[in-house]
Parts: sequence; structure tokens; C-alpha cells
Amino acid sequence: MAAAPTPADRVVERVAFTEEAADLVRRLTVIHGPVMFHQSGGCCDGSSPMCYPEGDFLVGSGDVRLGEVAIDGLDQPVGFWMSQSQFEYWQHTHLTIDVVPGRGGGFSLETPEGMRFLTRSRLFTDEEHPHRAPVVHGDQI
Repeated sequence: MAAAPTPADRVVERVAFTEEAADLVRRLTVIHGPVMFHQSGGCCDGSSPMCYPEGDFLVGSGDVRLGEVAIDGLDQPVGFWMSQSQFEYWQHTHLTIDVVPGRGGGFSLETPEGMRFLTRSRLFTDEEHPHRAPVVHGDQI
């Protein structure tokens, strides 16, 4: 299925949430306050997206913010970060954060809910590729 042409002034976001994932983020925000996501290539939780209270995970120069996703009902957007090494592999893909029943990462906020976040991806189309949203490196914050 071909994507619709992208107008030259349109920015193609790098990350989005399914409605089910957004619902869980809203519930977690009620309990924990504003949240953020980080996806690493670490050994313990693999490359699962991990949800933390905003500011509990300290990003550094080895991290890249792919975007700040506005979720209806939340006062502020949700930052989505990834380790630079993971970004090297995923930079040409659009990420969709979804949620499924199961055990999440030990430190991720959804674990007690009996759910886990996961990343679904697709390659950017040829039309989207030049319009990808810029990223922000941790040392730029």
C-alpha cells in the first residue's frame, strides 16, 4: 500500500501510540504524574520501550529523543527517547508504541498493570523519508 504524497512543509513524526497504548499512558499518568519512554538495546529488558515517571530516567549524550507525542487528555506531550546505538538501526523506521497483555520490563510502569509496551515498526516511505522529524540528542537538552 503506497502512502499519500507528503507536502513539502509537512513533518513526518517518528513515533506514535496506538489508542490502547495511549489509554494506558493516560492511566499511568494519573497514578505517577507525567511519564516518558526510553528504548535501549540493553541486555536485561532487550529493546522494549520502558515507561518511567518524567525525570526518573536521566538521559545523556548517548540518547536521542525521537519525538514528543501529544496524547489527548494529557497536559504535556510524552517524550520518547532511544539509545544512540538503537537509533542507528531504527532511524529509517516509523515506530508505533502498542500494548499487549503480559509482563513488561521490571522497571517499566505498566508491569503492575499486567501489560507490556512493545514497538511495532515500518520503514518510512520514499515520500516520507526526507520529511522525517528532526531528533534531539541528550546533550542538547
